[in-house]
Amino acid sequence: MKEQRRRLPIGVQSFASLRKENFVYVDKTRYIYELVHGSKQYFLSRPRRFGKSLFLSTLKVYWEGARELFEGLAIAELEQGKAEAWQPYPVFYFDFNGQNYQKETALEDVLDKMLERWEDEYSCEKDGTLSNRFQNLLTKARAKTGRECVVLVDEYDKPLLEVLENDALEEHNKAVFKGFFGTLKNYDEYLRFVFFTGVTKFSKVSIFSDLNQLEDISMDEDYAGICGITETEMRETFALEIRQMAEANGLSEEACLAQLRKAYDGYHFAAEAETGVYNPYSLLNALKKRRFGSFWFETGTPTFLVKRIGKSSFDVKKFTDGKLYSTERALSDYRADNPDIVPLLYQTGYLSMAGYDSKRQRITLSFPNDEVKYSFLDSLLAVYTPEVLAGSGRDLFSLDDCLENGDLEGIRDILTALFASIPYSSSESPFEHYFEAVLYLVFTLLGKFAACEVHSSKGRADAVVETAEYVYIFEFKLDKSADEALAQIKEKEYALPYKADKRKVFEIGVNFDSESRKLQEWKMAE
Repeated sequence: MKEQRRRLPIGVQSFASLRKENFVYVDKTRYIYELVHGSKQYFLSRPRRFGKSLFLSTLKVYWEGARELFEGLAIAELEQGKAEAWQPYPVFYFDFNGQNYQKETALEDVLDKMLERWEDEYSCEKDGTLSNRFQNLLTKARAKTGRECVVLVDEYDKPLLEVLENDALEEHNKAVFKGFFGTLKNYDEYLRFVFFTGVTKFSKVSIFSDLNQLEDISMDEDYAGICGITETEMRETFALEIRQMAEANGLSEEACLAQLRKAYDGYHFAAEAETGVYNPYSLLNALKKRRFGSFWFETGTPTFLVKRIGKSSFDVKKFTDGKLYSTERALSDYRADNPDIVPLLYQTGYLSMAGYDSKRQRITLSFPNDEVKYSFLDSLLAVYTPEVLAGSGRDLFSLDDCLENGDLEGIRDILTALFASIPYSSSESPFEHYFEAVLYLVFTLLGKFAACEVHSSKGRADAVVETAEYVYIFEFKLDKSADEALAQIKEKEYALPYKADKRKVFEIGVNFDSESRKLQEWKMAE
């Protein structure tokens, strides 16, 4: 008999629907208890598709007093015996998802429609500015219900991030938000609870200059697991799906868990948090489809980010060399005019905290997992070598085939094509930067298919690629000679570790010419 499959909440953002329609739920309600019985006004930043909307929906249902939907969950036990628990409060839930903000008045139109619905509910007049109408709602709702208001704001920054390339519209939307939500600062007596979510925190140039009463919990260790799925939560909640996925892929359960960990784990949202979290969207998709894929990345390729890196002098080797540093203050601050792209890469989920030096208060960042690492670098390679397309015979898959088959002529031709495709429009940065970046990207991406090292340490060849039958030792030079590159391989004895290896070892010296931007010389020894 075929084992029944459970409903996994992929894309489900409504807590009420999730509970009523019998979806599997990772219980996060203890965080709600801690928030509600702690402070009063909060801000939480997390990458897209990390469960922010579902968490905010859970808060909404909690404040509406729908006790029956929380039966069997942590908060039901925590609230047991408390007389004030499960009382309904007036809730104003602002959801900025799913809207187009490209028109000048788009944000005002969205706010107007939200306010109209509540004005009908609380019998308010619809005259005045948006901020005045919001003020009237807060006072009327409290007068009508006898309780303070709850304000929940989902993806507040969507109207800002969507128009980043339009400076005038971005400034316009910031001004609208500043005036509208600035109301909250002067109406504190009418508020019971406030919670904002977003991907980024435009801290120095937007509403947060007025909303300085919001407690930012984005990097608090106590809330590091508020979104995403921890290893413990995964094992406890999805034991059935892990077993099914392991069987479908011919793996033991522990081997399946190891692959899931490598592919989707690794997000750390607090400098000293030991526990990481899995990307929930990717993990749920992998468990449902029973395969390892690039699910989260494919829902929103970071075109703007990779293009910005490609146009800059950013050293892409820092992504994996363990020397990409920042501070908590820098990571929590995004400004459009900031030349440092690292905070935005962190806030959008393409980088995560990998270590913390408490003495220096220095955070080390890296890719969180293989899904992000290989997908991001693959997108970046397309910026540096835009003419090299998959299936062209000059792509990474073709290079991998040539390496597996010992096709030295094919390897040389593909490398020649890769470097020849660097556009001349990139001349604002020296060719040396592009040469090193493409070299790093090509061989790092090859590491997905074969054992591959790039610039791993002093005294190591530029790249070593190992396949089942061959070992390739590459040394690359720029504006020198292939003989010099080959001589370095010999002199440094890069092939020594493979002396007793039964595989065929190729030593390859390569020279590129910066003026012609071509692979000029190639010399090989066995």
